Amino acid sequence: MALSVAIQMDPIERIDIGGDSTFALALEAQARGHSLLYYGPRDLTFRDGRVTARARPLSVRNTRGDHFTLGESSVVDLATQDVVLMRQDPPFDMAYITATHILERIHPKTLVVNDPAHVRNAPEKLFVTEFKGLMPPTLITSDRAEINAFRAEHRDIILKPLYGNGGAGVFRVKDGDENLGSMLEMFTTFYREPIIVQRYVPEVRKGDKRIILVDGEVAGAINRVPAEGEARSNMHVGGKAEATTLTAREKDICAVLAPELKRRGLIFTGIDVIGDYLTEINVTSPTGIWEVKRFGGADIAALLWDAIEKRRKG
Repeated sequence: MALSVAIQMDPIERIDIGGDSTFALALEAQARGHSLLYYGPRDLTFRDGRVTARARPLSVRNTRGDHFTLGESSVVDLATQDVVLMRQDPPFDMAYITATHILERIHPKTLVVNDPAHVRNAPEKLFVTEFKGLMPPTLITSDRAEINAFRAEHRDIILKPLYGNGGAGVFRVKDGDENLGSMLEMFTTFYREPIIVQRYVPEVRKGDKRIILVDGEVAGAINRVPAEGEARSNMHVGGKAEATTLTAREKDICAVLAPELKRRGLIFTGIDVIGDYLTEINVTSPTGIWEVKRFGGADIAALLWDAIEKRRKG
């Protein structure tokens, strides 16, 4: 079954083809005979009830330095496409939210992955709060007195921007650290939103596990171990990936999430687990396809296209 697929993504010339999950999805789609169109978020237009994009035909190949070819651009009515992959990276800002509102106009006749309304309503650090008993102690506020009281109770804490991504702006504040006041001033200067504060989970030294779910079902996982002297496990700040398996607790977490992910049309999600705690549910532009495969895990790109094709047949 050949599908017409439009991919809304960041500049394709800048991606790392050895780690980019969108590129893995494009390769698999092309191998299945699906036609590909490429456009960026700023190429999206809504006019008189129609959703269009100034898009270009795309072909891809797994060759560094020569990984894509683009055809001539034209204005494409996205309602004529079978699938739109919304794959640009956050920040989850008003531009991102506006794109979900626009793409919502064509979904589900055109299958948008992930469902744009539910992406909009499931910011990664807020969505996770809907599942009681899975998170570490967590505070979301701009109130300094509340933050100071939380710190006094838990002593060792993590500060994060509520809508940040990629580990940017994440700080660990240990007991006795005198920099909390300055950090809160910085957050107030750079962010208008509340701050998310969590009790530090020391098991992060053993790794921050990324578990990928396809239509609610576990598809694979990798463990990301932070570098020495670094509180974050993200790969681009020195985190090291390693093979892993799921613990009983992690399987239980996935089982709790599965029905809600399916109900919301969140076909491709990546959850982060540290120790016994769920810390984030990534729904905007999850990653990890290449890493799982590199360590002998499933071909998640193939599993995702199986799920998408099943939805289109339905």
